[in-house]
Amino acid sequence: MRCYLLRENLVSCEPEDLRNGGAEQFVALLTPAEWQSERSRFDMGIELEPDTGDIHNTKAEVNFDSLTGTFQIPDRENLTERDDRFAFALDEKGIVLIDESGKALEMIDAIRRTKRWRQPSLERFLYDFLEQIVSRDLPIMERYETELDAIEDAILSGEESAGLVRVNEIRSAVRELQVHYEQLIDMTQELEENENGFFREENLRYLHLFMNRMQRLHDAAASLRDHTMQVRDLYHGQLEVRQNHIMTLLTVVTTIFMPLTLVAGWYGMNFRYMPELEWRWGYVAVIAVCAVIVIVSLIFFKKKKWL
Repeated sequence: MRCYLLRENLVSCEPEDLRNGGAEQFVALLTPAEWQSERSRFDMGIELEPDTGDIHNTKAEVNFDSLTGTFQIPDRENLTERDDRFAFALDEKGIVLIDESGKALEMIDAIRRTKRWRQPSLERFLYDFLEQIVSRDLPIMERYETELDAIEDAILSGEESAGLVRVNEIRSAVRELQVHYEQLIDMTQELEENENGFFREENLRYLHLFMNRMQRLHDAAASLRDHTMQVRDLYHGQLEVRQNHIMTLLTVVTTIFMPLTLVAGWYGMNFRYMPELEWRWGYVAVIAVCAVIVIVSLIFFKKKKWL
């Protein structure tokens, strides 16, 4: 069990200090087992039974004298495969994070290293805590954007290796981010409603600021997802162009050989009284006619830009 008081920054304290700090709000970090044995200490009037295996989204729920919820945070290194899950409960006195994955502790340590507050408050802590979740997302989306641009250039240059697999992987990852942002927006809206009056009205601006940032990230993710669709369409379009070119070439070859086939079939009949059979220059004449047919056909197709 780790406990902190909200002062200029997060100050470590003993569990006994949480209720002896007067007006000071607190942050507590417990494992599910510690929560079962220590929850009476926080007097939140709830029977929260956090089970990380049963957490499937990020949300907040308003109770009679507390506010509870869960976090499901996709791993930014592997957005479609791994995530961290933990629960929380808060009231006007502070927030309790119930986690055994280590993600909440990592975020709290980052806040302790990088943040100092002139006006410490639970709302400001929530803002910084939520910011930790999305702090690396813009560089990730910029990297995806750069990668999609490179794939797009490769497709336009006709590289066969510019496959669709990576585009689909990026699309799936961006979809995970988009869903995550939607859930964070819903959670922040629930907090901003301040139904139980846990937050000070003048500090609700922090939640509003975070929700605005989430909306911008959500829009950026939607734009990036549209980009993946455009790259997919471009890939299929270029594939169709190559297929059409091949079909055109085959059609041209077939068209050229059709009159040659007619000539071969005609003179392959070997009727007894065909004059050309006895003509000394007949063979050369047929070769010349076939050559003229091929040359005229090629000139015609070239002018029509079919070759």
